[in-house]
Amino acid sequence: MTENFTEAIQNFQSDFGLRLEKTHLEKLSDYYELVQRHNPILHLVAPASAEEFAVRHILESLTLLEFLPRNARFADVGTGAGLPSIPCLLVREDLRGVLIESKLKKTVFLQEVLSKCGLENRAALINRQFEEVSKPDVSFVTCRALDKFTQKLPKLLKWSRGSNFLFFGGNSLRDELQKNRVRFTEKLMPLSGQRYLFIGKI
Repeated sequence: MTENFTEAIQNFQSDFGLRLEKTHLEKLSDYYELVQRHNPILHLVAPASAEEFAVRHILESLTLLEFLPRNARFADVGTGAGLPSIPCLLVREDLRGVLIESKLKKTVFLQEVLSKCGLENRAALINRQFEEVSKPDVSFVTCRALDKFTQKLPKLLKWSRGSNFLFFGGNSLRDELQKNRVRFTEKLMPLSGQRYLFIGKI
């Protein structure tokens, strides 16, 4: 299973402008195994083949790296399985992250990931809805799979004020950003016709 995953990363990384080292591949494979082990019970991500997971969840998450300067601190709102934050932290040792996840069982899973992947010193966990806490001291806010994302967007934009945002989504999220009169640029995900990363500052 992990062989197929690693092979897919190697086969498609160039489409994403990446050239990952062997140590990165090993760390990402360890993370993939943890997700696969817990997914049947926790429903962290939708069922996917090793190749789909590699492309959609890992390589797409790593598109953030292009927009995160050295030593950047970011908050990942509604992180769920740890996406996009965990892959980015595994590949870039200069990054620091705050992972915000409201569901306790997923937070417990994330604690295990941070421990087993050696990320405890560079990532903090907050088991709350983002509306219930103040924005941490971060320069970037990212979000990939927040429940009712478009509905919560106005609150998230207000919460993120003063920071750059890096939001993953499709056409409906673009429409909501425009409705809220937010200026942004967008990057189409490689190998996808409808998934985007929206980049801006509030």
